[in-house]
Amino acid sequence: PRDEGGTPSIPTYVPLSPFFFQAVPEKQRPKAESLSQEELGKKHQSTETKSFAVGIFKGQIITEQVFPYPSVLNEEQTQTLRELVDPVARFFEEMNNPSRNEELGHVQEKTMRGLKDMGAFGLQVPTAFGGLGLTNTQYARMVEIVGMHDLGVGITLGAHQSIGFKGILLYGSREQKKKYLPKLATGETIAAYCLTENTSGSDAASIRSRAELSPCGTYYTLNGSKLWISNGGIADIFTVFAKTPQQDETGKMKDKITAFIVERSFGGVTSGPPEKKMGIKASNTAEVHFDNVRVPVENVLGAPGAGFKVAMNILNNGRFGMAAAMAGTMRALIHKAVDFAANRTQFGEKIHTFGGIQEKLARMALLHYVTESMAYMISANMDRGASDFQIEAAISKIFGSEAAWSVSDECIQTMGGMGFMKEGGVEQVMRDLRIFRIFEGTNDILRLFIALYGFQNAGNQLRGLQQAIKNPFGNAGLLVSEAGKRVRRKAGLGTGITLKGVVHPSLESSSEQAVQAIDLFAAGIENQLLKHGKKVVEEQFMLKQIADSAIDIYAMVVVLSRASRALEQGQPTAEHEKVLCETWCMEAYKRVTQNLISLPSSNTQQMFKNFRVISKAMVEKGGVVSPYTLGF
Repeated sequence: PRDEGGTPSIPTYVPLSPFFFQAVPEKQRPKAESLSQEELGKKHQSTETKSFAVGIFKGQIITEQVFPYPSVLNEEQTQTLRELVDPVARFFEEMNNPSRNEELGHVQEKTMRGLKDMGAFGLQVPTAFGGLGLTNTQYARMVEIVGMHDLGVGITLGAHQSIGFKGILLYGSREQKKKYLPKLATGETIAAYCLTENTSGSDAASIRSRAELSPCGTYYTLNGSKLWISNGGIADIFTVFAKTPQQDETGKMKDKITAFIVERSFGGVTSGPPEKKMGIKASNTAEVHFDNVRVPVENVLGAPGAGFKVAMNILNNGRFGMAAAMAGTMRALIHKAVDFAANRTQFGEKIHTFGGIQEKLARMALLHYVTESMAYMISANMDRGASDFQIEAAISKIFGSEAAWSVSDECIQTMGGMGFMKEGGVEQVMRDLRIFRIFEGTNDILRLFIALYGFQNAGNQLRGLQQAIKNPFGNAGLLVSEAGKRVRRKAGLGTGITLKGVVHPSLESSSEQAVQAIDLFAAGIENQLLKHGKKVVEEQFMLKQIADSAIDIYAMVVVLSRASRALEQGQPTAEHEKVLCETWCMEAYKRVTQNLISLPSSNTQQMFKNFRVISKAMVEKGGVVSPYTLGF
């Protein structure tokens, strides 16, 4: 959804009739197609997304990737995972010391050796290249265990394999994999992902590092610096992104991003001192500098000029792991909070009997249930070969990182003064958690990505309707169907979409809330496209509310799916999961309704204007604008 400048491409829409929209000026439109409704339907189906999250922007319920709740491990994979879980968990409990790692500013050597011996540095590397060959779902379970115990170690492992050499797994040639993966899998060499620069954070397309092809065509000369690189000071292998001159279709030279596999041993690769950070102090974070580094052409990762796609797909493929890690962290925090609440006596009562504490514990459980459900749904879909999951991955990263922060905060509050003390074992976790809302795509930018990607898909659908109206007789059925949906939506009636048949009957009320939320959401998307057209990209206050609603709706459906599975299988926790699901859906439906109904209101629009005015005044003043209360 981005051009080379990093701006989402959104079509312009102006009213054509109460129900149909004109997408582009006449001279730019494709020739009218005279297709039957069946032919149009087949064409539409062939290009249709399978993403549930994308579907809701068009008022559709696409159930393939969300119902039934996926189960993808065969007996052998399940047994492999069972054999790994206990030893890994025991290792972290007996051998690893998070506080000591933090004091040292690096992971203790005995811990690193133990992790390497267990194969923890090559969890998803195919066995043919010396790794454990785990699936995404198996990997998620391992990451969850690490998240329960030490996020500093988790970043060291994750920066190495979730993003560090993930590009080699996804895009590497057979020769590249054979050369690099065996040593990366054993941890003999450590990997790092080098994208961020001093002037290029969320705007990845604006990087300044450059690589020039030699006259002989055998190597590139790489120059530039990368900032805040996890494992940057200890890595031997770097996935590096740099601008390279590329010839476009017109024959002109244009800078495009290319991905490279760079070895420290090439020479010219240096690292700065470890950064001093708020949290994850055990993980190494450093600047990495490339000074006339000669990179062989065979070390280009993917195709020359295709590095932006490589960079984004690496991040997309790694985000589900972050949700799994956050689920593990929350599980450990909840255990601490419950243990304290069950044993702490105040006013002659155990504090777990107090309503205020009960609400805290319940909300922690809700946030954990949603995050865990998202993580394993996405990993399962990836294991089944899904390719359209980037919105869901972004949602899981946003939700999981914010949920874990909330749970850590409420855990400390539940434990009171003990939670604030180092010996309570929570304050370090809270500091470690703060980075997760920032790196691998800040949550603010990912919200814009979710909203704008969804708007683009909704726009494409409306463009298809614009083409269909040129041949109204040949496409009458399709047009009447879409017109009917809009009439019913405008009248506040249901459009006919449903979750019946996929959701357990005892969750019918929650299912109806999800469907109503989707109808309301689709109407809101259509209204915003009509109102703002191409300028929708500038409406960031609105886009945030749209993204928040999409996140809530996806969360509703994820827990509906998981709770339905528990009920259908008669699992021992089925009734508890039913309560979790119902509670989440009630609150999420309320938030979605409030968000979407308030969008067109004059009060909301005035509030957005006020935000702009206040912010502008602060920037001009250089801080707080209002005077001191005392006047001096």
